[in-house]
Amino acid sequence: MRRVPLILSILSSLSLAACHGRTAQPAAVTAVTRPAPPAPPPMAVTLAPRINGAAFLRFDHVLSSAAFEGRKPGTRGEVLTTQYLLEQLRHMRLAPGDRGAWLQAVPMVATRLLNTAVPLRIHLPHGSQRFAYGTDMLAGTQQARPLVILKDSPIVFLGYGIDAPKWRWNDYRHVSVKGKTVIVLSEDPTQAGGDPRRFNGRAGSRYGRRLYKYEQAARRGAAACFIIYSSAASGIPWTAVRNAGTGVQQALPASAAPGPRLAVAGWLTRRAAVRLFRAAGVSLKTLAAEAAHRSFRPVALDATASITLRSSIRYSWSDNVLALLKGRRHPDQVVIYSAHWDGLGMRRNARGRIEIFHGAIANASGVAALLEIAEAFAHGRRPRRSVLFLMPTLGEAAQAGSRYYVAHPVFPLDKTVADINIDDWPILGRARDMTVFGAGRSQLEDDLRGVLAVQDRTPSADTGQPIGLYYRSDQYSFARAGVPALLAGPGLDLLEGGRAAGEAALRRYLMRRYHTPYDVFDPHWHLGGTLEDIQTLYLLGRHLADSAQWPDRHAGSPYRALRAAMPAATAHAHRAGKAAPRARGGLPRAPTNRPRLRR
Repeated sequence: MRRVPLILSILSSLSLAACHGRTAQPAAVTAVTRPAPPAPPPMAVTLAPRINGAAFLRFDHVLSSAAFEGRKPGTRGEVLTTQYLLEQLRHMRLAPGDRGAWLQAVPMVATRLLNTAVPLRIHLPHGSQRFAYGTDMLAGTQQARPLVILKDSPIVFLGYGIDAPKWRWNDYRHVSVKGKTVIVLSEDPTQAGGDPRRFNGRAGSRYGRRLYKYEQAARRGAAACFIIYSSAASGIPWTAVRNAGTGVQQALPASAAPGPRLAVAGWLTRRAAVRLFRAAGVSLKTLAAEAAHRSFRPVALDATASITLRSSIRYSWSDNVLALLKGRRHPDQVVIYSAHWDGLGMRRNARGRIEIFHGAIANASGVAALLEIAEAFAHGRRPRRSVLFLMPTLGEAAQAGSRYYVAHPVFPLDKTVADINIDDWPILGRARDMTVFGAGRSQLEDDLRGVLAVQDRTPSADTGQPIGLYYRSDQYSFARAGVPALLAGPGLDLLEGGRAAGEAALRRYLMRRYHTPYDVFDPHWHLGGTLEDIQTLYLLGRHLADSAQWPDRHAGSPYRALRAAMPAATAHAHRAGKAAPRARGGLPRAPTNRPRLRR
């Protein structure tokens, strides 16, 4: 189908914004920010109805408050969070998003390591080494087993642990890892001097994801896999990894997500790995440099690994939250906005004090932005297509909630136009650009460029930001199923201070606040840039919801073949003048008598 001229769509949306409801003028932004000379230029366009700083601050403040206990799935914090979200969605007069229900039940298994003082023991010809849990390493089981005993498992260094036929790369060739302990490097080879033409260069690839590395090791029968953590490659400190990797670990059970799982999956700090390799008589630095090239061959260390894991296992349910604005002409076609509602919860620190991971940025900011967009849609003219506002659970658990939705969609995936995902949104200030994570994958980026042009801004690739974030956020659940999906973030070329100031501000957030108890609400946030970004995402979704276009994935993009089969069925249904029926059935429901926490 012909693509609707984007500039006309945007101008139409802006005119509608002036005619429906209360229009938030730029003054609404300055009312909640502190003056900062010199004054930046005025926003290029008037904000849509109901997009304003006061509402954003209110949403974020409530969601990140201590009362919500860090929004951990399966806790009192989940009940308070979902109740609050439903109150807001009902107030907007949106409809329940899952065939008359607001909540989609997601099965989950929670694993808590009980013997957290357990060391990883490395046995060598001339003695042994001990590596402390939390300080030197992290370890847990993916198999939901209360007792796992790893004893004298031979250790193999496997480079990056990648098998990528597209790049003619296979670290598993010439070696059997069955029953062995595999040690691999984090991220992918381009971060260590490898060929930048491979693995998407600086932007990273799915081969750098920890779950990919664990899955490959499990598929080949490995007993354990440890990833060597690198703050330089990931852009976040060890404390953030430790905070996310300790306490209750949640996932989809094997019944909902079948596939190979490791008995032991974990991390090694760089310092611990250097000590281990030195004790085994080899240089990690030398081997890591060799691993960045296709000619690398796995190295068996003269060492074995032992660890015993005792865990409590609990099966339960969590909920995706869904709200719907039904389209007036093609209600069977849907544009999705997504933002995961969950956080890391709270836990007792080494001093015995309870710490709350408020998650004001990760990801109360994303949910607040989604609610602002939902309210703008709710108070505007009803779009041609339906718009689904999806707030999945378990975003901090490898996007399990969105993966479950994609496996059990309310709207068939061939009727899903696109997913626009909103993840952590650091409050950096107004910028000349907007960051696109995993750039070059779909026509959604072309549409985004058109919206930004109206604002006199441009898109920027995520080359200077944490590696591979595109593969660690909920839109990837849609993308890997073939649905065009976009993950954007605040721009770094700030009006005040330029790119150097933007990169420094982002680095401060990641190194000091991300996944820590210090990610807290700040009533003095300068929201000009954030509101402009929310406006951008609203206009992008509005254009998609009011047009007849089906954005495609760019040639060469992963999973393009999956999407290629979708528009044909949609076009056929459109030509026939019939609305394709919703897929019914196939969605496992939670038992009606499952226990629910109460206030």
